[in-house]
Amino acid sequence: MAHTKTTSIDEQAKIRDLEAERKDPAGTHLTTDQGIRIDDTDNSLKVGARGPTLLEDFHLREKLTRFDHERIPERVVHARGSAAHGYFQVYASLKDLTRARFLQDPAVKTPVFVRFSTVVGSRGSADTVRDVRGFAVKFYTEEGNFDLVGNNIPVFFIQDGIKFPDLVHAVKPEPDREIPQAASAHDTFWDFASLVPEITHMLMWVLSDRAIPRSFRMMEGFGVHTFRLVDEAGKSRFVKFHWKPLLGVHSLVWDEAQKIAGQDPDYHRRDLWNAIEKGAYPEYELGLQVIEEDEADDFDFDLLDPTKIVPEELVPVRRVGKLVLNRNPDNFFAETEQVAFCVQNVVPGVDFTDDPLMHARLFSYLDTQLTRLGGPNFAQIPINRPVARVDNHQKDGFHQHRIPTGRAHYTPNSLGGGCPMVAGPGAGAFTHYPEKLSGVKQRARSESFGDHFSQATLFWKSISTPEKEHLVKAAIFELGKVESKVIRERMVEQFTRVDTAFGQAVAAGLGITGHAGLGAAVKRAAHAAAQKITTKRSVSESPALSMENTVKSSIRTRRVAVLAEKGVSLAELSAVKSALVAEGAEVHVISSTLGTIEAAEGSDVEVDQASIHVGSVLYDAVFVPGGAASVEAMKKLGDPIHFVNEAFRHNKPIGATGEGVELLLASHIKGVTVASAGAAGQTFSAEGVVTVRGAKDLAVFIQDFIKAIAQHRHWSRAEKESVPA
Repeated sequence: MAHTKTTSIDEQAKIRDLEAERKDPAGTHLTTDQGIRIDDTDNSLKVGARGPTLLEDFHLREKLTRFDHERIPERVVHARGSAAHGYFQVYASLKDLTRARFLQDPAVKTPVFVRFSTVVGSRGSADTVRDVRGFAVKFYTEEGNFDLVGNNIPVFFIQDGIKFPDLVHAVKPEPDREIPQAASAHDTFWDFASLVPEITHMLMWVLSDRAIPRSFRMMEGFGVHTFRLVDEAGKSRFVKFHWKPLLGVHSLVWDEAQKIAGQDPDYHRRDLWNAIEKGAYPEYELGLQVIEEDEADDFDFDLLDPTKIVPEELVPVRRVGKLVLNRNPDNFFAETEQVAFCVQNVVPGVDFTDDPLMHARLFSYLDTQLTRLGGPNFAQIPINRPVARVDNHQKDGFHQHRIPTGRAHYTPNSLGGGCPMVAGPGAGAFTHYPEKLSGVKQRARSESFGDHFSQATLFWKSISTPEKEHLVKAAIFELGKVESKVIRERMVEQFTRVDTAFGQAVAAGLGITGHAGLGAAVKRAAHAAAQKITTKRSVSESPALSMENTVKSSIRTRRVAVLAEKGVSLAELSAVKSALVAEGAEVHVISSTLGTIEAAEGSDVEVDQASIHVGSVLYDAVFVPGGAASVEAMKKLGDPIHFVNEAFRHNKPIGATGEGVELLLASHIKGVTVASAGAAGQTFSAEGVVTVRGAKDLAVFIQDFIKAIAQHRHWSRAEKESVPA
């Protein structure tokens, strides 16, 4: 049976490239878009050297026209992004769960393209703002593209997609003044939030440290919705998708995030790019929470409610495969900007549920691409093109790259031998799960979606004391920017319904006292708690929600700053640096000037960064090696002292050897004075500050310093608030 032949864009491109190579083997000649060689691109065609420009200068017109149209509309949300290529490989066949082929063979590496993003800000906003982060994965499977479009937070602001325009309009810059950029700390957002209680659980996550991740490499990803997995026999199970970073889940602190936005607004983007270029490939494990359909009603929440999580203590996350990002894009615009993720893109074996937010996204994402990417043929853009063969009767439209041949571009047909035809049984076609449906057509919300506070309370009870402190400060910061007192009071009432102590702490920070609504909120919270007693599956706390329980066994890719000036001890610097690098850390020598500095031993030390270009906020730990002249010089400079103070205030590991301890003693941090009085060679380690003097062997110091760095933050520093930084 004859098929309608379609010359693929790859085939066309190869033919053209071969022809161009034959004509111009070196590929050195500048041409127009039509392949016409250009002899001058610096001067327009004129009447005389000083005369008017001629309209017939086709190169000028083409060059300016193309420049004028280089920009496409940015995404309404998720405008600022960064991306990478990689692969996904399943650990063992999941044939028991799904018919999706890319989850069947452990030997197969499925190509992926992953885009991380902030949600609220424009393309020009900073990376480290407080915001949700997008975590979208495009799998190029042999059965077609599967787009798992998720976030770094497992729940969402709203339950029904019809509220999405309202949410985005509220959180975006206020229309009369177009401020603030990339921030939720303003009246319109919190006005909306105070009137939509279903948002409460999401607010807890956004106000937590999860909203200011240390890097894309150290944040979780979630599919948010409840999906279906369907096996070969047609049996369906519910599933929640998770991405677990192998480096653990770590965050910035708020003061740090704000300062980084000024020092390096591309911090996350740069971090991802550099890690891949250096071969420190970001890795994540795909985790599944699988729930049998007949168990869906066993929980004290509705599985289809996107503002709810399935606590891992109730349904453990089964880690089934690894995602590795190992190649940066060749061109940011062509790939990162033009990639189109659509929730509707699923493969056989993965299907949808009745989540009302998911259904809205099925429409909205596709509709958005039509405008943003200039028409219906955006799937032909190389970054969006599937590796699976494409045969259909879609034709024409803006930016059509394929060149279909033959006469019959319709179904059914006989002139084309009936091809392409629909796939019959056993041919691998996508088949929608035959879910039984019944009900009255109506605009309504299920009563099972009515609990808006219990999981917000669960989140609060599950996080550590430092995380709670940060959440309270975040709420005070955000609401402190709100001009309307009524909105602030409504939000305090809402937070009081989550937890009385939480609400009171926020109220105190905002100076709200004696507000009548607080007492009523406490009573409503108590009543809801009494009504919540249930025999269904539930937990009162979920340790998996706290970042304090994340992986802390490695210092791989951690950035360590070494403060040094002329006269530094090369022996101490080299010993510690070599040990840290061997463990996978990235070590930078920082001095007052670039170039080299002379070590105490006489040899030169290469300087990686000048102190004017960097600050402690860009590093995970600080090391001060000995060398009397080096330390004396730094004690007279403001930058090294500030560097140490700030790192201490941000709870980061700090190490010092030999005379380097003197710089710590000259700073405002406490707890290191014992190092000056102890026996020579004895290592002291407390609250992440590790010091040693006069040691012939730094092995013990290095071991303790590595442990301190692996811990990431040391929250026990009671005196940190008194340190000026």
